[in-house]
Amino acid sequence: MKLESNEPTGDIAGRWDKHRFDMKLVNPANKRKLSVIVVGSGLAGAAASATMAELGYNVDCFCFQDSPRRAHSIAAQGGINAAKNYQNDGDSVYRLFYDTVKGGDFRSRESNVYRLAQVSTNIIDQCVAQGVPFARDYGGYLANRSFGGAQVSRTFYARGQTGQQLLLGAYGALSRQIHLGQVKMHTRTEMLELVLVNGHARGIITRNLLTGKMESWAADAVVLATGGYGNVFYLSTNAMGSNVTAATRAYKKGAGFANPCYTQIHPTCIPVSGDHQSKLTLMSESLRNDGRVWVPKKSGDTRTPVQIPENERDYYLERRYPAFGNLVPRDVASRAAKMACDEGMGVGPGGRGVFLDFKDAIGRVGKDAVSARYGNLFDMYERITDDNPYETPMRIYPAIHYTMGGLWVDYNLMSNIPGLHVAGEANFSDHGANRLGASALMQGLADGYFVLPYTIGNYFATSGQGKVTTDAPEFKQALKDCEDRTKKFLSLDGKRTVDDFHRDLGKICWEHCGMSRTKEGLTQAIQDIGSLREEFWTNVKIPGSGAELNMELEKAGRVADFLEFGEVMCNDALAREESCGGHFREEYKTEEGEARRDDENFCHAAVWEYAGYGNTPNRHKEEMEFEYVKLATRSYK
Repeated sequence: MKLESNEPTGDIAGRWDKHRFDMKLVNPANKRKLSVIVVGSGLAGAAASATMAELGYNVDCFCFQDSPRRAHSIAAQGGINAAKNYQNDGDSVYRLFYDTVKGGDFRSRESNVYRLAQVSTNIIDQCVAQGVPFARDYGGYLANRSFGGAQVSRTFYARGQTGQQLLLGAYGALSRQIHLGQVKMHTRTEMLELVLVNGHARGIITRNLLTGKMESWAADAVVLATGGYGNVFYLSTNAMGSNVTAATRAYKKGAGFANPCYTQIHPTCIPVSGDHQSKLTLMSESLRNDGRVWVPKKSGDTRTPVQIPENERDYYLERRYPAFGNLVPRDVASRAAKMACDEGMGVGPGGRGVFLDFKDAIGRVGKDAVSARYGNLFDMYERITDDNPYETPMRIYPAIHYTMGGLWVDYNLMSNIPGLHVAGEANFSDHGANRLGASALMQGLADGYFVLPYTIGNYFATSGQGKVTTDAPEFKQALKDCEDRTKKFLSLDGKRTVDDFHRDLGKICWEHCGMSRTKEGLTQAIQDIGSLREEFWTNVKIPGSGAELNMELEKAGRVADFLEFGEVMCNDALAREESCGGHFREEYKTEEGEARRDDENFCHAAVWEYAGYGNTPNRHKEEMEFEYVKLATRSYK
């Protein structure tokens, strides 16, 4: 597998400008002759579709929801980072770049991260122009608050609805192009296969989720903006429909999958309450800005939180990490919560919870001020738990939230398959082994608004590919493969439901490839997932037919992909014999229980190549070089 990063050289601050100048351009008249397929319509997909259509390209955008407004990006409510330095508190493009490389535990490409920090300031201007109602201070400037992993206030927010408001902005831009006919929107349609012609990505096969009709679509390039794979764990904060199918289809056609073991565990979720749940609820990262995290000092303390006096509380984040306190990055906060619960200090049913307390914040600024900042989140928590967080601390516990791994891409956001571009959470490029809070929205919009529209033009201007149609034999074969796969699903007449298999897969992954991993556990997980995958193909039951709305059939395809992907994820975690960011191996930690990296042997992105059904994939490496941010042990003390 050939992995050329194609990053420019020279001073890092000028690399993106130099690269934009060096790239070939497409004549405006010729753009009208070119077409792009975009799969996914969240922040990255909607922004890319709208911007490329504005440039003149013909865009077909696909999503499985009934509207782009229901993309999972809507759930990222806390805020979006940008190096505007409105607070004069020492922020800069370079500091955002530094924090992101360091926070990602030195496992991301410097050139990509610097570009992300650079265009972050453009994102805010773009969104304000679109009418996104960011919060403002008394002087009229946009307000900021702090987030995990940073000592400056650089997070722009729209109360607790930032993702929703940003998505509405992107959706507005997309709708304008739909109205103009430059974007054709295909809702309730799922991608089932990627089509290659002469080694280039030239189209997809889709299934209409309402009628079951399968169709072929040809274009001059394909963009995947399909989000992450957190639902491999079954219980996660992801929307139920989020899946890995599009990325898996590309992986099986030769695209490298990078760093799949890097999954982010969010420290601020409502704990699991039983086997009846299908998803978990995230309370925003922003809450740690004013909330204080603590557990009782005494093991097994069953008193209510208001009965536990101040001197019997352990504010363990403030004690262990005095410089950052409650604002340590997510991986650090999550592991610290697990450690407290493992030591018997956890609260609530099963002892799997810690308190997030707003008493001091309410005493300092008043209930109304706290309500203005987080009111909708407090209301949501009360509706779910029946506890009033203004009066008693929230009970929280870590949960799967985001995935840093994804399809490998070069500096142009193109995978190793020519013509296949990958944007947002679906690629691996910017966050390394851990993502700082409020940086997901930043990357999705940076890729969609400010990177892809440039780099895809360079691909068109240099690829030399002619037109293809869906009559090509590659399309007919891909369509037949999809039809055969659906027939096979429906011919199985087993005894277990799709959800039953998915739930078992999630338990294996969470137990052995969740917050902490061991060699023995991962080896066992690979065996268990293999056995579960074999049973799935003989014992799953899918009622109904393929010519109708059939949600069990939809889920079956996604879970089949999760079963194969789960093995890749565990293989990646097993091979990486170090601890970094969202990947914590019990064998590789310091005496204080912190992650211990091995830069000598693992300072690289691990890229996996498909080797056939049931076979262990091949592992390749892209070495990471750090010219500007010196490799150092990550410390928040």
